[in-house]
Amino acid sequence: MLVGKPAPDFDMVTTKNLDTLDERARLKDYQGKWLILFFYPADFTFVCPSEMIAFNEAVPVFAEHNAELLGVSTDGVYVHVAWMDAMVGYLGFPLASDRNWATSRAYGVLDEAEGIAGRAIVIVDPDGVVRYEVNHADQVGRSPREILRVLTALQGPGRTFAACDLDAAA
Repeated sequence: MLVGKPAPDFDMVTTKNLDTLDERARLKDYQGKWLILFFYPADFTFVCPSEMIAFNEAVPVFAEHNAELLGVSTDGVYVHVAWMDAMVGYLGFPLASDRNWATSRAYGVLDEAEGIAGRAIVIVDPDGVVRYEVNHADQVGRSPREILRVLTALQGPGRTFAACDLDAAA
């Protein structure tokens, strides 16, 4: 279990710059912000498009809570781009390529036999400490509303969760 421990460092190429596909994501890039690591098995799988679209619609609301999203799978960035082109459209958050499985393994979400990440969410606080982690069954999609509720609770007194925040973003 990682909750309460420093988040494992990572360094992955992402879709952040669609022109070059060489921009990297590192844990230190998110210092001072909340990070929602959004692990998923693979592009072109049955639950992922609806999740991606829902989380994409919620990006502005997460930003209001000083939080950024980073999608992570073991697919390459070229597969990520093909998937965005074919199914989910441009996303307001980057997709990272964990081709060497290092990040999925470090966060305890790697299915070694299949070579894919599990359907997991990890929330890292602005100081780089894991505050929340959950692995979902492969057929169960995740809810941006639930992740926002958890994030708001982790941010403590003075923060309020309003379900309508996500309704307005949709």
